[in-house]
Amino acid sequence: MTDQNRYNLRGVSAGKEDVHKAVSRLDKGLYPNAFCKIYPDFWGNDPEWCNLMHADGAGTKSVLAYLYWKETGDLSVWEGIAIDAIVMNIDDLLCVGAIGPFTYSSTIGRNKNLIPGEVISAVINGTQHYFDCLRDYGIDVHFLGGETADVGDVVRTMIVDGTMACRMRRDSLITAEKIAPGDVLVSLASYGQAVYEDQYNSGIGSNGLTSARHEILHKEYARKYPESVDPNLPDEVVYNGKYKLTDATETSLNIGQMLLSPTRTYAPVVLAILEKHRQDIHGIIHCSGGGQSKCLHYLPRPMRVVKNNLLPIPPLFNLIQESAQTPWKEMYQVFNMGQRLEIFTNQTTAERIVEIAASMGIEAVISGYVTASEQKEVVLETPYGSFCYGV
Repeated sequence: MTDQNRYNLRGVSAGKEDVHKAVSRLDKGLYPNAFCKIYPDFWGNDPEWCNLMHADGAGTKSVLAYLYWKETGDLSVWEGIAIDAIVMNIDDLLCVGAIGPFTYSSTIGRNKNLIPGEVISAVINGTQHYFDCLRDYGIDVHFLGGETADVGDVVRTMIVDGTMACRMRRDSLITAEKIAPGDVLVSLASYGQAVYEDQYNSGIGSNGLTSARHEILHKEYARKYPESVDPNLPDEVVYNGKYKLTDATETSLNIGQMLLSPTRTYAPVVLAILEKHRQDIHGIIHCSGGGQSKCLHYLPRPMRVVKNNLLPIPPLFNLIQESAQTPWKEMYQVFNMGQRLEIFTNQTTAERIVEIAASMGIEAVISGYVTASEQKEVVLETPYGSFCYGV
């Protein structure tokens, strides 16, 4: 069975082609190539300002949190899910140069028969606690509440989403329009331990978790927790792995903790970069859904992005590939593979960005460059071969 068939049978898609088609006729906003949709200043009616709003969530990572909580009683994993929903919003907004102040509203859907109040409390209080931590690094987010709905007929366990918004000056925007041949790009690691993190981060983020969960974890979880699986899935794509959640790994985290590592925010490091180098930043890409091919959707015109010096792949992605035998080209398109943020700029600024990231405990490298081309394409040169992605 091909990997694409496995994704389809599980009801997920690496490219979300049907979603892109559904929204293809919608207004693209003021700057169509920008990483986030940018609106006129509806709130202040000032032509020099604009509004930003972004909605995202933790995805199926909440199913992993449910399994780990049921197996171990560890409520702290739910704070991690709150962090995932926040970071998937704020880090997308960072890509257009937004630094706040932000507002945030959470949306939680639960099956009340399986998700008690203590879990809801862990998510909500974890949300506020994370905002308190971000404030220590100059990131101001105001928690405006949200909705918690009992929707057991729709949600088998729980889903955690959020919406973040801000207002900013248009002359501060980073819209990707300046990306051009001659640029270099800096890749920032998604793994390790930043100065603002309290333990090792596996780098998984919040993308590709449906595939990772089923390819790594043992079939026994389908029997013990049938609520964690769509009952319509064929058995051959359900929990195909050999690992238990509490199995040890080569890192300080067990299997479950590796899969549940809270998505790293780059907000503190991007804030520091923009304070000194905003005018020299041509584009910022959050390599979430789409992995290392993500930037294809934001290139302003035909050009080739060559990534020939990517960071080493952290252990979890090797574990996923080994378990699933997924082709490496597919791995680099589904997962961030250890680098979840990339910045397009000039050589001198790139070197400074590497230094700023290092000062915060984040490994970064000048990972590639941009050349002229007759079409938009990304070329990866990896230890496992050269791969080309185009649109």
